[in-house]
Amino acid sequence: MGFFSKDIKSLDDLFVHTLRDIYYAEQQIEKALPKMIEKATDPQLKAGFQEHLTQTKGHIARVEKVFEMHGVKAKGVDCPAIDGILKEADEVSGDIADKQVLDAALIASAQAVEHYEMTRYGTLIAWAKQLGRSDCASVLMENLKEEEATDKKLSQLAESKVNLKAAE
Repeated sequence: MGFFSKDIKSLDDLFVHTLRDIYYAEQQIEKALPKMIEKATDPQLKAGFQEHLTQTKGHIARVEKVFEMHGVKAKGVDCPAIDGILKEADEVSGDIADKQVLDAALIASAQAVEHYEMTRYGTLIAWAKQLGRSDCASVLMENLKEEEATDKKLSQLAESKVNLKAAE
């Protein structure tokens, strides 16, 4: 089913489709983070990625809870956007020999992922509220807050340390 599929006839259908999109995305991120942890050389970055891997497992569990609350089967749909972001991250980080520059690239890639997730969660929260599902919205809001906090931490690490070292 494509994003603008004929199978999407209502806001509820669109909500479920987008929930399946973020579910797939979170699962792909869970698979990608161990490689990013392995490649990172800055100890704070490595620890941050490790923490986010733990959070991502929680995000998956919360999305599964929303599926259950909404009365639909938890399953993912292919998400070419997250696949592309993760593929680009893997390709860029594979081409960098300078470890400081590699860490800067890993942060940039991680932030591209975070921004994708933040847009999806923000949309899902708005739609859940519109559908009268403030219960689902509040669960999804927990994920959004963690994604925003991760993005902020990555920015602080990049601006205070990693980018400076990469520029040397």
